[in-house]
Amino acid sequence: MNILIAAGAFKHSLTAAQACWAIERGLSESSLGADLLRLPIADGGNGTLDAFLATGGERVTVPALDPLLRPIQADYGLIDGGRSAVIEMALASGLELLAADELDALRASSFGAGQLLAAALERGARRFIIGLGGSATSDGGMGCLQALGLRLLDKNGQTLEQGIGGGRLGEIAQFDVSGLDKRWRDAEIVIASDVDNPPLGENGAAHVFGPQKGANAGQVARLERNLRHCFTVIHEQRGIDLRAAPGGGAAGAFAAGLMAFFRCELTSGIELALRHNRFRDKLTDCDLVITGEGKLDAQTLSGKGPLGVARLAKEYGVPTIVFCGGLAVDEAILRAAGLSAALPIVDAPMSLEAALQDAEALLQRAARRLGYVLALREQGAS
Repeated sequence: MNILIAAGAFKHSLTAAQACWAIERGLSESSLGADLLRLPIADGGNGTLDAFLATGGERVTVPALDPLLRPIQADYGLIDGGRSAVIEMALASGLELLAADELDALRASSFGAGQLLAAALERGARRFIIGLGGSATSDGGMGCLQALGLRLLDKNGQTLEQGIGGGRLGEIAQFDVSGLDKRWRDAEIVIASDVDNPPLGENGAAHVFGPQKGANAGQVARLERNLRHCFTVIHEQRGIDLRAAPGGGAAGAFAAGLMAFFRCELTSGIELALRHNRFRDKLTDCDLVITGEGKLDAQTLSGKGPLGVARLAKEYGVPTIVFCGGLAVDEAILRAAGLSAALPIVDAPMSLEAALQDAEALLQRAARRLGYVLALREQGAS
């Protein structure tokens, strides 16, 4: 058998690369004789950088500020001979950089993501692929834009300090673009996301994603007001109305913020990553695809990694099996979407904390069990 292992990250436990390795080890421990190929995947969220560097490129580490403006080291990638940069927003402005008691949707800033973009621009990149999943911010991308030279002015004409969060957006009265690097005018920005939420409203950034970032009901209402104010000022001053833009609500309306000032293209993160890694070519000589994700739920059906993998594999008549930490959607729906089987990896009663801590061993054991079953099938076929 030729098996393509194309797993994504298991949130809070395994990177996409670690998940692929665990599956490979488990299959290798079984009596299955198969050729195994690893290809980490991502849909714009955790693991996006690993996915784009899986087939080559340079990983660059630079100083940056985390969502609470503390100094860290963060990575970005250069591909296509350095012409294109891959920015995984979560590596500088992500939830996983904060402890549970540090989540602060009003204060968290995307300034660090802007620092990664600025560093890549200085290295000569002119095409920027930005993965937006896993962000801790609800600042409409204003922190990022400040890092790129945008000045935010209050009603008195005073410049707001660098790295504001969503709680300060209501103070913006004017935008000064004179400090933005002129090289951004010719830059191509590709926003890789897996959501189509608008910036505002019940399905918008504050209401849908704010609670995941630590916002209570009162803070969600404040974020909604502040984001509405920010994008209304953008509409009035720049003539661009992004308040209902599909996909603009991604990463706390980070997507809409960049769309207001730069030439941007919104696209499916998983489709972009699979195209970059020539996933279709690898399917032509493939008997089975094994993918994985921490939790399969309703969001999986909106374009998450496993579904994108399964859809492409189905076109080539290749079945797809997905490992998951949790299964919260009817399997019949997953099968209709193209997945042949969904296999939870938890093999004994345990807490979520224990499952996250032991995810690598659980995934490896699950892959070993699958290997035993596939080996029996092969023996029967022979």
